[in-house]
Amino acid sequence: MFKTWKSFGLMAVLALVFVLAACGADDEGDDATGDETAAVGEGKEIELVYVNWDTEIASTHVVGNVLEDLGYDVTLTSIENAAMWEAVANGEADGMVAAWLPGTHESQYAEFGDQVVELGPNLEGAQIGLVVPSYMDVDSIADLTDEAGQTITGIEPGAGVVSAAEKALEEYDNLSDWQVQTSSSGAMTTQLGEAIENEEPIIVTGWSPHWKFSEYDLKYLEDPEGVFGEAETIETMVREGLEEDLPNAYKVLDQFEWTEEDSNSVMLEINNGTDPEEAAADWVEANSDKVAEWTEGVE
Repeated sequence: MFKTWKSFGLMAVLALVFVLAACGADDEGDDATGDETAAVGEGKEIELVYVNWDTEIASTHVVGNVLEDLGYDVTLTSIENAAMWEAVANGEADGMVAAWLPGTHESQYAEFGDQVVELGPNLEGAQIGLVVPSYMDVDSIADLTDEAGQTITGIEPGAGVVSAAEKALEEYDNLSDWQVQTSSSGAMTTQLGEAIENEEPIIVTGWSPHWKFSEYDLKYLEDPEGVFGEAETIETMVREGLEEDLPNAYKVLDQFEWTEEDSNSVMLEINNGTDPEEAAADWVEANSDKVAEWTEGVE
């Protein structure tokens, strides 16, 4: 009889140990589970917003894939520039990896910059300007005359590169009779491809990184008046309070950084017909070392 009750006592002690261990594990980390087999995010929701440019489609889907692999319930929402900044500023969205500074999003930063948390550049050496096929015999904006019907093919109205192109019409005397024809990023690249196929002149509002520089032989026109500014950075912005609410997701966004080559490879795969989610997953799987740097310290 004593042996039986002793066995029961031992079992009770072991059960209590397991309960206490589980409770202790539940207390570790705001968005960690304590279960080594469970994902960090525990299905917690996070929303990233982005402007519908090829660059941002690629970067946002890659970061979204990494967060999803960590267990987060990720929503990626494409909206226009001002709305993207406003959504992060007022807390409707959790963050973005799509802020082009100091020039392209200058006006949005001036309006919303003090209402978001800046995590710094995720890509260095970005550039905007007027871009032409290399077969065109012109190297500077100042040398343009009547090429491409005196038309610059732009993207969405209000985009920073479009605003800069419109300013160029004012700053360069030789462009006084020119016009900027706005459309969309997709329409611009379609027209660019058609012109190159027929070896026709075309001038587009361009930026890099962008897959078109991997696909076609292109060049930026020199900008002696400095209308398009110097090299830019693409930066990460998050809402206030994200670090307290989702510290591990915040850490990933803070540590996210890649190169123009990385970005171009994902964009080109998407442009060739791969779904953005699949292209992002392919890149993440093939670049585990870099992803490990973004997730370092996540627990």
